[in-house]
Amino acid sequence: MEADRRARSFRIGAHEIAARPLEPGLYLVSTPIGNLGDMTIRGLETLSGADIIACEDTRVSRVLLDRFGIATRPHAYHEHNAERAGPKLMEALEAGKSVALISDAGTPLVSDPGYRLSQTAIEADIPVIPVPGASAPMAALVASGLPSDTFLFAGFLPSKDKARRDRLASFAATEATLMFFESPNRIAACLKSAAAVLGADRPAAVCRELTKAYEEIRRGTLGELAARYEDESVRGEIVLVIGPGSTPAPSEGDVDLLLAKLAADLPAGKAATEAARLTGLNRKDLYARLLALKAISPEGEA
Repeated sequence: MEADRRARSFRIGAHEIAARPLEPGLYLVSTPIGNLGDMTIRGLETLSGADIIACEDTRVSRVLLDRFGIATRPHAYHEHNAERAGPKLMEALEAGKSVALISDAGTPLVSDPGYRLSQTAIEADIPVIPVPGASAPMAALVASGLPSDTFLFAGFLPSKDKARRDRLASFAATEATLMFFESPNRIAACLKSAAAVLGADRPAAVCRELTKAYEEIRRGTLGELAARYEDESVRGEIVLVIGPGSTPAPSEGDVDLLLAKLAADLPAGKAATEAARLTGLNRKDLYARLLALKAISPEGEA
């Protein structure tokens, strides 16, 4: 077959490097999100060693492949031809060929149709192998300065204001840093909606053109960023990162219910300690509140 006849190699600068043929399977290869220097060595080995390269836009992928001297002709696989191209790629995989799947930029399956092919391959018991690399959401998260211990990536928000606000409202109680893709034409409206729904004082960052020559990261509250972008025209790809909101203080009734529940299983002192941990309120005050509620004597309590 053609893949066996051609030379499997890639080039870095003036150096040509041989690549071995791959084991059969679907390889999900991450590509740079702007700076071609972010392409990984393993990614190059995989692309040059694969029998077939499937991509979103052959013109975009050809720029990457030419830059590193990879001769394999890419085949289009995107949301508009997935019904037709997907079965052909599955035929190749079932015949024992190696298929490398790439998106226009970043990690495949993140807001692109590659997940369909991946699901079909998994159902057919075909190996699916990730080849990690650049990812716009992860780059934005680490650059934002916002909490990264718990985060949620939710793709693109709806373009219509009501639908966008409804979608944002569904995340209002999510105790995690939120990440969205957004277009430069809608970023001002998006920030305005986010400030109204999630709170103007919520911390956020607008990460634009990451890894490219005009990379820009603006940090502030949603209210500040909404005002800054209100009359400003911007270009490029954007990731909006929104920090978790502060948890509202529990009501007096909620505190009483919590204390009563804890006191049913724990001594008053330990119940107050646990309530303090859960609510962030002062243990001494909670202990006094529990004694008043239950008329529990402090004797013998820790």
